[in-house]
Formats: sequence, C-alpha cells, structure tokens
Amino acid sequence: MSSTLWTYLPTEKATRAIDQAFYDRLAKETDRRTLTEQFVVPIRSGLAWMVLAGQVCRIVAVEGPQVVDFNAWHLANPRERFWAARTRQLESTHVTTHNRLWSTLPYLRPMLTITNDTVDYGVDEDGGRCHDLLGARCDPYVNKLLTGEEFDFHCHSNLTRAILPYHLTEFDVHDVLNIFQVTGLTGDGRYFMKASPAKRGDVFEFFAEIDLLCAISTCPGGDLSVPLWGPDAGDPLPTCRPIGVEVYQPAPDLLAGWASPPPSNYGGNHGMRMQRLN
Repeated sequence: MSSTLWTYLPTEKATRAIDQAFYDRLAKETDRRTLTEQFVVPIRSGLAWMVLAGQVCRIVAVEGPQVVDFNAWHLANPRERFWAARTRQLESTHVTTHNRLWSTLPYLRPMLTITNDTVDYGVDEDGGRCHDLLGARCDPYVNKLLTGEEFDFHCHSNLTRAILPYHLTEFDVHDVLNIFQVTGLTGDGRYFMKASPAKRGDVFEFFAEIDLLCAISTCPGGDLSVPLWGPDAGDPLPTCRPIGVEVYQPAPDLLAGWASPPPSNYGGNHGMRMQRLN
C-alpha cells in the first residue's frame, strides 16, 4: 500500500481495542438473557424505544428482506447522537460484528457495539457490502425534487413521527445506519443500492454501551428490489415487510468487568483564552 494512503489510526493499538471475547460471549449465551421488550414495527412506519446501558437489542427480519433506517441518541441528552461520518472513518463504510457506532462531538464515545450479524454478506462482485453508512435516509424533500410528488412515509418522516413522544423533532433526525441494505460505489464514484439479502429470521444485534433512545423506520422501498426513482421506478409496496425488535437483559455475571464508556476527556478550550479582568 502506498505510504500516502492512511486512515484514522491510533498511536497505540490498545487505544481502540475491544474485548471481542466479551461481546462474543454475550452473543452466544442467549439462554442467559431475559427478554424485557418485544414488538413489531409495521411497514412504512417508525418507532422509538429505549435500550439501557448493558442491554442487548435485536433487529429481526421477521418476514424476510426489509431495509431498516436506524437512529440513536443518548437517552438523557439527545444532543449526543449517532455520528455516521466519524463512524465511517473509525470503523468502515459498512458495519458488522465487533464494529461500533460512535457519538457526536464533544462526546465522541462508542454508543453501541455490534454483537451478532447473521446476514454475514461480505463483499460481492461489485464491491457491495451490507449494513450501510454511505447513504442517507430517503426523505420527502428529495422525493419532491426528483419526482415532483409528495409522499409522507419516507424514512425521514417515519423517524420524525417515531420520536415525537420523546419530545424530539425533525431537527433531531440524523444520518442513519441502513440495516440489511447493500450498497457501494461504482468505479466513477456513484452510489448504488442492491436488493436486501436478509432472510426470514436474520438478526442484527447490538450491545448498548450507554443509555440509548433508538428509532427505526421500515423503509418504504421495502427490500429495494424495485427502484424508487428514475425511468425504471415501480411500486415497491409488495416488497415491504415489518421488522421485529427485541430487547434483552443479560445475566449480571456476563457483564462482569464492563463499564459504560465516559465521554471524551479532551480538556482544551479550542485555543480560546478567557480575557483577564483587572
């Protein structure tokens, strides 16, 4: 590899090392967790729910392939929320088991760690990967731009409705993790999407590192096998499926030695100095 290519690398590997055995144990010992909440999100809708630090959450393809747009906030302080751009740099453009989602400044800490991904898609012949951080959520504004039509059930709108009970608004919705979605970049740098490879019963599971408010949208594009825009656009409604959510509390001894990560301890003031009063 050329010496001019680099990424966000720590000075010492241990700085960002994770205890993989800990997360693998959480994923494997499913008989030692207690189900605390379970629900199904209907097609073309959204829902928000809490996952407390130390709990495990599963997103489940209960009826087959379906793309899911995911947002997350610190439960007590929604100004701290998932940061897709920095997560791409620290982790990857697509995430899977042992990857983490990171929060915004000035907090910059892992919000959750992925413990299980049964899709296990890898890399396809076009460079496509699953669980996408490249693309944004679909929204009614870009739909109006591209088609001239109004549609109220894009992921941005679904997420907006989902978080209203928690006193959050459209301005709190942010760039998403697209779960069960395959994407990549063409040779000339253009974004592409493919049909979801998820099968009935596939799960995307994560461990909450801090108290979370989570929200998902069941994408109106369904499994993305039908284009939403352009000359080949069709009606994706037959490809839309509900999504299951399960929250579990692991046995206390499974969490031994783990502690919720603190926010960044950067102690500077960005080069500013207080004016001294005489």
